[in-house]
Amino acid sequence: MVKLPKSIDETAALLARADYVAERSLATALFLALKMERPLFLEGEAGVGKTEIAKVLASTLERRLVRLQCYEGLDISSAVYEWNYPRQMIEIRLAEASAKVHQASSQAERRKLSQDIFSEQFLIKRPLLQALEASEGAAPVLLIDELDRTDEPFEAYLLEVLSDYQVSIPELGTIKAVKPPIVIITSNRTREIHDAVKRRCLYHWVDYPDAARELDILRRKVPGAAERLSREIVAFVQRLRKKDLFKLPGVAETIDWTNALMALDKLALDADTVNDTLGALLKYQDDIGRVRGSEAERLLSEVKAEVATA
Repeated sequence: MVKLPKSIDETAALLARADYVAERSLATALFLALKMERPLFLEGEAGVGKTEIAKVLASTLERRLVRLQCYEGLDISSAVYEWNYPRQMIEIRLAEASAKVHQASSQAERRKLSQDIFSEQFLIKRPLLQALEASEGAAPVLLIDELDRTDEPFEAYLLEVLSDYQVSIPELGTIKAVKPPIVIITSNRTREIHDAVKRRCLYHWVDYPDAARELDILRRKVPGAAERLSREIVAFVQRLRKKDLFKLPGVAETIDWTNALMALDKLALDADTVNDTLGALLKYQDDIGRVRGSEAERLLSEVKAEVATA
């Protein structure tokens, strides 16, 4: 088991070992979350690397990753626990077959049978309960991904989990974590998350990287790409992010585009290739239409001039 980092620099180095290039403010927020045993709430556009932070932590700290992927309509039975009703019914039928139910003359015996079918062996543990019940070894990394996709009632339920690292099950009582999990919550900000949730977390906005950091990311994530190609890709993407597009390309799209260009054996950008591969970089037809053609050629001309003088 890898020990938790003892400083901001160690936290940044921990991320770097898994090729995650973090700015110092993010390393600081993560270090404090680990030190203070507080959830870390990461907000930002899709594709900037929020989810990857939890994966990197689990990998570098050698912890189990427990992921709760959020969606509209997510409820307790999918996120926390539910009873295994088919198994309970089988247990009842077996009890009836052995005449336990019919022969149970006292109220105490009937109550015992009721308690038996609501014991832990019939409990299906979902991600939140799995993360809290991990008792052997180091506490896991709990990723609550894209919380903004859920409904407000689920946010309200999370308050107990985030405040006291516990959940309440009426039939069993309160289950509290022996070792609080490392909690990473992400949001793409498709809607605002309630202040009560944010107050229980440390907060960090994950922004698009600047050119130098994005180039470093490409060198780590796609080491086989030609240096000139990587520089031109970064310069092109950086310019796109200044345009009024419906969805700006994230780091994930930069990496995808680089891999696509490498699959075409490209060593540098050219106008035809840019036009033909924009679908790896932009995900809406209106955005592609704004860039393709003369605008792509104009941006490419600026990129070539910048890279040539760098």
